[in-house]
Amino acid sequence: MTQFVPLAQAKDLPLWRRPVALLFVTAMAMPIAFYAWYALLNNFVIEAANFDGADIGLLHTVREIPGFAAIGVIAILLFVREQVLGLVSLALLGVATAFTAWFPHLTGILTLTFLSSLGFHYFETVNQSLQLQWLPKNKAPQMMGWLMGAASAMTLVVFVLIVLMWETLNLSYNIVFMVAGGVTALIALGSLVVYPQFEAEVVQNKTMVLRKRYWLYYALQFMSGARRQIFMVFAGFMMVERFGFEVHELTSLYLINLVINMIAAPFLGKMVGHFGERRALILEYVGLTIVFLAYGGVYWFGWGVMLAAFLYVVDHILFGFALALKTYFQKIADPADIAPTAAVAFTINHIAAVFLPVVLGLLWVISPAAVFGLAACMALTSLGLSMLIPRHPEAGNETVLTKYAPAPAE
Repeated sequence: MTQFVPLAQAKDLPLWRRPVALLFVTAMAMPIAFYAWYALLNNFVIEAANFDGADIGLLHTVREIPGFAAIGVIAILLFVREQVLGLVSLALLGVATAFTAWFPHLTGILTLTFLSSLGFHYFETVNQSLQLQWLPKNKAPQMMGWLMGAASAMTLVVFVLIVLMWETLNLSYNIVFMVAGGVTALIALGSLVVYPQFEAEVVQNKTMVLRKRYWLYYALQFMSGARRQIFMVFAGFMMVERFGFEVHELTSLYLINLVINMIAAPFLGKMVGHFGERRALILEYVGLTIVFLAYGGVYWFGWGVMLAAFLYVVDHILFGFALALKTYFQKIADPADIAPTAAVAFTINHIAAVFLPVVLGLLWVISPAAVFGLAACMALTSLGLSMLIPRHPEAGNETVLTKYAPAPAE
């Protein structure tokens, strides 16, 4: 029988059955399937289906469609509890990943990618909402940093196993996808049974929420989604296409990346808590502008593989500051708006993701350097928006412009 536990009483449960423990369990379960898929993706699609830049762009456009449709979470929450939806979505990610290598052609890869992405994006939408509801504001940045660190640690385990066993055991794509996806699905389904249903203090709105006073958050989410596509779609693809990285070499780069991020993530959370969201995001976007311009130089001027690998690691470190955008919203939001706005924000974040990969994939065929030049322009736009965040954001003080033209509550 399902047990329902108010958050205020959850502290009386054993440590391993509390809400924060569930957040850590799911934070560590998701990367097992997702990053096993991500580590092998570029080599798999090139070897199995002879993908070129246009094909990889199409694949990532299909992958982002469920993110664009994340607003559908609001309708599902009319019938399903957030916690249940999150765990079922996580299980879908695992199952779809497990069968990825069974269909080694364009149509099959696109179909399985869509299903795994549906699970991933719906899980991430709910997970973000639950983090903001379950974590207190004064501890949220650092706790999110620790959650990122835990996810990085599990991703590290996945990459280490791939690096050590890929050639040693002569692993196939199918074996890795099946094991990784199966483990994630089992953890998700097990969590449905082991953990009680936690009830937040504030009942969430079950209708779509769009408020004028959240406009800056929406704008930053849109630009974040556009920027993320450049890294997710083309940074790893560049290492394979431009420098001929094999599976174990590309995974070794991911491995180095994860070790650094596992250490850095808790400190990034602490930095956001100490210096504030405004300064953290400004630092992120200044860094991204420099990184993307340097990426372009790798292609345009023929700079070497070591610089490209270094930029890849720096780029991923800067991803960690994305938690500042979450805590910015947590500070300005009506507590009842968190769940529906998480869904709306994911949709906004993926507007650019639906068309950018395929468009930039076609541009990539003509000029890879131009793709990274456009990315630098996106980072500069985000930099300008981040400067509008006040030093101490809160409801009624959402932007530095609020004092000149206060936004209505609705």
